[in-house]
Amino acid sequence: MVISGTSRPHVKALYEDIHVSLKALGERHSKAEGADLGWWVLLDYVDVIIHILQPEAREYYDLDALYRDCPLLDLKQVALPEGIDSQLRMAE
Repeated sequence: MVISGTSRPHVKALYEDIHVSLKALGERHSKAEGADLGWWVLLDYVDVIIHILQPEAREYYDLDALYRDCPLLDLKQVALPEGIDSQLRMAE
């Protein structure tokens, strides 16, 4: 999942919200990469990788092109556990 934050504080706030919400549901990720800088934060939940980037970072690294050949999932069509469901749908 690739998410854009509008600024460093916004990227950090998105990270915190996702991290705290999923942690409360028992989900754990390895150390968040880039959380201290807020330019590009990577959360690895093994089956799901979440990238939160500022617009300039998203354009520069062009992860959308990297993932272009991957199938797109419509999160509205995926059954998710309660709580995770609302967090991910808000981040779309």
